[in-house]
Parts: sequence; structure tokens; C-alpha cells
Amino acid sequence: MDRIRIVGGSPLNGTIAISGAKNAALPLMIAGLLTEETLVLDNVPRLADVAQLQRILGNHGVDITAVGKRPGDGAYQGQTLHISAADIIDTTAPYELVSRMRASFWVIAPLLARMHEAKVSLPGGCAIGTRPVDLLIMALEKLGADLAIDAGYVVAKAPGGLRGAAIDFPKVTVSGTHVALMAAALAKGTTVIGNAACEPEISDVADCLNKMGARVAGAGTPRIVIEGVEKLHGARHPVLPDRIEAGTYAMAVAMTGGEVQLAGARPELLQSALDVLTAAGAVITVNNEGIHVARNGTGIRPVTVSTAPFPGFPTDLQAQLMALMTCAGGSSQITETIFENRFMHVQELARFGAKISLDGETATIEGTAKLRGAPVMATDLRASVSLVIAGLAAEGETMVNRIYHLDRGFERLEEKLSACGASIQRISD
Repeated sequence: MDRIRIVGGSPLNGTIAISGAKNAALPLMIAGLLTEETLVLDNVPRLADVAQLQRILGNHGVDITAVGKRPGDGAYQGQTLHISAADIIDTTAPYELVSRMRASFWVIAPLLARMHEAKVSLPGGCAIGTRPVDLLIMALEKLGADLAIDAGYVVAKAPGGLRGAAIDFPKVTVSGTHVALMAAALAKGTTVIGNAACEPEISDVADCLNKMGARVAGAGTPRIVIEGVEKLHGARHPVLPDRIEAGTYAMAVAMTGGEVQLAGARPELLQSALDVLTAAGAVITVNNEGIHVARNGTGIRPVTVSTAPFPGFPTDLQAQLMALMTCAGGSSQITETIFENRFMHVQELARFGAKISLDGETATIEGTAKLRGAPVMATDLRASVSLVIAGLAAEGETMVNRIYHLDRGFERLEEKLSACGASIQRISD
């Protein structure tokens, strides 16, 4: 099993190209099931989750080809995928595939919309809380689907096709909004989604659906209106840049010091995180190439932050911010409002000498002058990268174990960091 070895203490200087967003690429790939024509996606990141979803879609009869590099492509340019679901030969998504990645459950929406039936395994457990699918099932039932749970599978039928409806989510749900959006695209009549998630990845999927002939208005706001169409056609769409990756590297620079240009990053996708970094003492400059992050000489200032749905501070950057605050000059507080069990990185950060106490959903971090390198273990995707950030700033050697979590969401992490002066390498046993 691979590990990452870090020798901390070096500032980061240089340029990091921001990859396409995992959280947009996955639903965009799933949207390919909605049409018999080819959907071409550019800037798709090379990640374990993307490869796993390719296997899941292949099980339904989808042909996916990855186009190689072209003249003029940048060093970290994403791949181009051609997704062709001309013939869906299987409407079952089995447990052994779905259990490895929660987002794969979303195939239920396009299968139901296009084939009028689907049998999809309930996703397995999740390290950061229950993340139930009840709101996704509620949305599909509102659209006229008949759903039953049988031996761990959701069996869905809509013999006459789905019908437009009003779907009001009792709480903001990104997965529920994605599912409702894809299902409603081919439903008869108008669907109105109330209390919809406003995340940029929702807007990206809506933009792609509109290129495919859907009629979606209001994506990016709490009220989305979808006029159902009879069929969708092929299209070409670039995946938007990954705001979580951009925020992660910005926090790494704030922690180690130095200056890094985040090439291709879009500030409007992570403004709340940039505001927090500025409050913490980083200098953020927006330019034509992306976002420039610097911290030279000044100390890290403590902050008080609560996670919130977009445009608030993202839960997916909470662990990284906590790592940064372990070196702040004073006491910080971070409150996690989205997922329970999302403080699993606290005990691993303590191995560096961090001083963190928990009270319910709030973590209090007392800044310490120095972290010391240590062997640590990744517990989930975002927690694992917080350990990398801590290791970059810690004295001595850090060994991060279980890095398969990292490979799910960060493309060529060690290459990007080492190009900016970090002493970081992957070790294969």
C-alpha cells in the first residue's frame, strides 16, 4: 500500500495548475446516461473516483474512451472523455460497485428518466456520517416514480415516464439537487426544485444539460425550474476548476509561507474561503491567470468559522483550515454544521503536537509555535490532505499512511507540491 513521506519546513514557491472538479466531473459523467448520443467532457481529473465511475457506467453498457494528450496541452491538463450510452443494456447498479463510491447511487435518476426503471444498491457506510438517501428517494417519488427497498436495493419504476412536480427539500442537499435535476430533465411537464443547493457544481451540471437540449433555469439559486423535454442530444462541456483543490493549496501556502500562483482557479467559486485566509494573514491577489497566494514574514492569525452550504465556508475545507489554525498565534474555533463525524482528523493532527479540544460540533484550536513530524493515518479524503498540509509545515519527517483516500480526490498531489519546493514523495511498498 502506498504512503507519502514528507520532510517539512520548506516554503512553497511556484505555480500549481488546478484540475477539474471531482464534484462536478462525477455527476457530469452520470448525466451521459440521459442521451443515446455522445457526451464529450473536457478537463476531467485523473482520479480513483473517476476511474471507479467509469467501471460503474461500463456495467450499464456505456462506452467511455479517454483521449490522449494533444499538442499544446499543459502538464496537468485534464483528460477528455467521450461517453456514449447509445444502448443501456443493464439498469442494475450492483452493491459491489456502488458500495465503493456514494455518488454512484445517482445513476438511479438518469436510468429512471430514460429507461423508466432502475435497481440500484443502497450505498455503503461513510466515514463522515450517515449521509442518507431518503431525500433523493423523496424527490424521485414526487416525480411519479414507484420505489421500494428490497434486499439492500432501491427498486424504482416509472412505467409511463416521470412527471414534472414541485420538489421542496426540507434541508439543502447537493446530492438530492443533482438527482432531481437529472431526473426532471426528461420528465413530462415542469419541475420546480425549492431549497435547491447553490453549489457551483450544480450550475456546471445544469449548463451541460442545457447544452444537451434540456431547459433548466435558476441553477445556482435556491429555486430551479426545469421544463422537461422528450430527449437530449450529445454535447461538449469542460469541467469547471476544483474549488476545493484550489482552497487546499491556498491553505498549504498560508501554512508553509511562500508565494504560489493557482493557475486556472476561479475566485468566485471559493470567495468565503479566500476571505478566511485573508483574515488569517495570507495575501490573496486575483489576476488573469487565477489566484495568487502569499504569506511572507507575517504570522498566522486565529479565526472563528462555521461551515455552511455555498456560498458559505465549505465543509470540504474544514480539515485543511484546522491544520492551518494549529500554527496560529492564539485560539481558533471551527464549527462543523454539515456532517457529523467530520472531526476524525483531530486525533491524527494531535500526533503532530496540535492542541485541539472538541465540544459537540465545535473544535477549539490553541495555536502552537511548532509542529513535529509524525507517522499518521488518513481516515477520509479531506482529512487526509489536512495531514499533508500539517506535514509540510512540521519539523522533521511525516509519513502519511492509507493515501488511497487522497487519490480519490487530488490529482498528482505530490508532483504539484514538489514542483513548488516541497520535500514530498510517494513510497510504494
